Amino acid sequence: MGFLSPAFVIFFFLGVKVHCQYETYQWDEDYDQEPDDDYQTGFPFRQNVDYGVPFYQYTLGCVSECFCPTNFPSSMYCDNRKLKTIPNIPMHIQQLYLQFNEIEAVTANSFINATYLKEINLSHNKIKSQKIDYGVFAKLPNLLQLHLEHNNLEEFPFPLPKSLERLLLGYNEISKLQTNAMDGLVNLTMLDLCYNHLHDSLLKDKIFAKIEKLMQLNLCNNRLESMPPGLPSSLMYLSLENNSISSIPEKYFDKLPKLHALRLSHNKLQDIPHNIFNLPNLVELSVGHNKLKQAFYIPRNLEHLYLQNNEIEKMNLTVMCPSIDPLHHHHLTYIRVDQNKLKEPISSYIFFCFPHIHTIYYGEQRSTNGQTIQLRTQVFRRFQDDDDESEDHDDPDNAHESPEQEGAEGHFDPHYYENQE
Repeated sequence: MGFLSPAFVIFFFLGVKVHCQYETYQWDEDYDQEPDDDYQTGFPFRQNVDYGVPFYQYTLGCVSECFCPTNFPSSMYCDNRKLKTIPNIPMHIQQLYLQFNEIEAVTANSFINATYLKEINLSHNKIKSQKIDYGVFAKLPNLLQLHLEHNNLEEFPFPLPKSLERLLLGYNEISKLQTNAMDGLVNLTMLDLCYNHLHDSLLKDKIFAKIEKLMQLNLCNNRLESMPPGLPSSLMYLSLENNSISSIPEKYFDKLPKLHALRLSHNKLQDIPHNIFNLPNLVELSVGHNKLKQAFYIPRNLEHLYLQNNEIEKMNLTVMCPSIDPLHHHHLTYIRVDQNKLKEPISSYIFFCFPHIHTIYYGEQRSTNGQTIQLRTQVFRRFQDDDDESEDHDDPDNAHESPEQEGAEGHFDPHYYENQE
């Protein structure tokens, strides 16, 4: 007791001191006591109120056919499981992966509760257009990305939610496109329709003009014979390779000032206006594997140019570079001209026009009788001492096998068409 009494007295006085500190603190010195009409005190979170994410999102679990990792509780992985039907998707799921299965139908019942879905991957299945319940995707108000490539679709899916930003429909059999198919896609920025059966008559109503935010359009490997009409001015990446396009209308690109990369290889282009590609923001241009007989004007900001496998006999630098502005240099750095009909290397004047150029890939050329010939220089490189450049261009075999990938693949589209042919 003799020891506890002094301890109790000390504890009592400390408590009084602390209490007095809080009692005498002048809160009004640091905070304005007048109420702020715009300030909301506290956030009364209630269990059954919709705040964008379901309250029970971590307690609903996962369907038995799939896997839901604990570190990504809103993702459900059902890929590569030989599924023939889509299981009922829990309400809290936001990313759904169903690729590489044997699914043939998309029914509304599977998604009746899945209103928070942001991404669906149904690629590499056996889905047919007539087996997609009408409006099944349109009822998903938060959907941003939809993968339906590598299926058996014959028609463009319709309707779709206006929230959609990326739609991938490559490697299907789409040959039908309703005139109102693009209605409501006000937020779509990327549309992939490569490897389908699209032809000119489906695009005559300028259906792409309705997608005012579209930045990337892939129409490669279809049955087009002319340039698609009415493209939105927002477009930055356009893929049209492996079609049968033979000409480009005058001033076609005037309404596409933001175009950054253009792929027109493996078509039937012959005579094109010499200044058709005079675009202020064009950085990458691929027109290889056509029937071009002469060069054209090179815009100032172009960096990568692919002219391989054409019928060009001479690179006319007066057309390519009619004047030199010492204050505004051209940005061209790489040209590929192999498998043309050049008889000699390009004039050294090219380095005055394009002072940043570091590689010209000549490869093999074709003679008039069809035989292949080699120029004195197969690959011309500048800045040999630059380690960064030598790493990219030192191997002629790599330059021959994938020079287009070196530039175009790196800057254009993180897609994989050329690797899957």
